[in-house]
Amino acid sequence: MVNHAVICEAPRQVVLKEEPMPSLTAGTFLVRARFSAISTGTEMTLVTADFEPDSVWARLARYPLKLGYSQVGEVAAVGEGVDKVKVGDRLVGWKPHTQFALYRQDEFWVKVPEGVDDEPAALFALAIIALNGVRRAKVQLGESVVVFGLGPIGIWAAQFARLCGARPVIGVDVLTHRRELAEGVKAVDVALDGADPHLAERIADWTKGRMADVVFEVTGNPKAILTEVTVVRRQGRLVILSSPRGKTPFDFHDWCNWTSLTFIGAHVSSHPPHENPDDPWTRERNTELFFELVRRGEIVTTELITHRFPWQEAPKAYELLMREREKTGIVLLDWR
Repeated sequence: MVNHAVICEAPRQVVLKEEPMPSLTAGTFLVRARFSAISTGTEMTLVTADFEPDSVWARLARYPLKLGYSQVGEVAAVGEGVDKVKVGDRLVGWKPHTQFALYRQDEFWVKVPEGVDDEPAALFALAIIALNGVRRAKVQLGESVVVFGLGPIGIWAAQFARLCGARPVIGVDVLTHRRELAEGVKAVDVALDGADPHLAERIADWTKGRMADVVFEVTGNPKAILTEVTVVRRQGRLVILSSPRGKTPFDFHDWCNWTSLTFIGAHVSSHPPHENPDDPWTRERNTELFFELVRRGEIVTTELITHRFPWQEAPKAYELLMREREKTGIVLLDWR
């Protein structure tokens, strides 16, 4: 029996490959994938090699590389000494797009509770990226929030900010269909056109002239930051929730020192490795909360999925994303 994995062999070359089945040893267990979600930000940056040659991206992109990091599956076999899971349990983990994944009992994974279906569960990693960003922003009741970039992570950032009490929550995107979706699922109070030359005036109207307390950058476009800083109030916060692809020519005097802005990085790796009194919100805790919000119907999930591919057609999924990335939301691979 062989395992199948999605591999990027070189820029823009995604293939399916057969691998030996992982070997079950003491303290490990084997999970058969049900669904995995493609990250149209991180993964596609690596697939297209759309990054500066001297960047962290360039160090990460060591081809061939396995793609993916958001998977839901079912425990298929357990090794000696494994007592935290049993065969048949559903769980999520930070695993690539593979038919089978081997877990150590002491690594990151979270059981999927009853009332949460496979498809929403497969989105967990993307959702907790947004959740971690909102936590790092420390959004407070009554603060005005503007989210630039209304893809799935942007929509979740808006919803989590609203759950924290943000009012108003304003979305910004240059794409009409994304603005319509964000308003349709009630993630934002209004979605504004990012190409509008009067954007700052529109935001001023919605915030009674105070401008945004918090702005989330979720476009991935380094040039967008030059617009985003113009709508943050003095001493406000700009949260880099995306992973911008490239450099931003930036006047730190005019847009940081003079305005006394706080810039906040919000990469998923900033989750604390363990619960502690200052920050108990690990990836496990945020995943558990995500599942509870899904179970209660307080956030959107499958509404953000635009395409589903059987795993055998994974290369076609990436071809679609390379060709029509702006037209897609979340793309799922079905491993059942």
